Amino acid sequence: TVAKQILLTQNRHVVAFGCDGEGANNSATQGDGVQDPLLIRFSSIGSAVDWFTETDGSNSAGTLRLSIGSTFVQAVKTKREILVFTDVSLHTLRYLGAPLYYGIEQIASNITIMGPKAAVATQDFVFWMGKDNFYVYAGGTQTLPCTVKDKVFLDFNFEERDKVHVGLNSEFSEILWFYPSSTGGTVVDKYVAYN
Repeated sequence: TVAKQILLTQNRHVVAFGCDGEGANNSATQGDGVQDPLLIRFSSIGSAVDWFTETDGSNSAGTLRLSIGSTFVQAVKTKREILVFTDVSLHTLRYLGAPLYYGIEQIASNITIMGPKAAVATQDFVFWMGKDNFYVYAGGTQTLPCTVKDKVFLDFNFEERDKVHVGLNSEFSEILWFYPSSTGGTVVDKYVAYN
């Protein structure tokens, strides 16, 4: 009944991130209503309403929980996996097939992300803005070299960091992050581009 983000996988599972737990029994049509900021649940294949995990294996719904961090921030779907960001770590969510269906593995710690719209996937890479750096993932995590990093992060309104959003300009091979500066009040008034 509550989630921070929803994605549809290539295998036709609906995945809910930062969601509530299962209802009281398998006939319950809603969750328990208590949001767990690290809980991930996926529906049965091809169903947007069957979320209850059957112990007899009669459906493919399931539950996973992130073990590092205090809250889920963003999930980004790529060709091979779903990258899952918490406030302090990066995980990969991959399809395993029956009977578990999905597995989650931590791939980086001490990684930050500015907000729930700060990461974007391109064909082979995922780019995101952290709280003090810019990052790229291509099978591993690296910081992006940035000559304007101090200009961006020393003039940033961190109280409004959830307003950061990223855009992809494929025609010019650019990633653009729009952000609120310390002089702009509560509005997004600046951007930084990576080519």
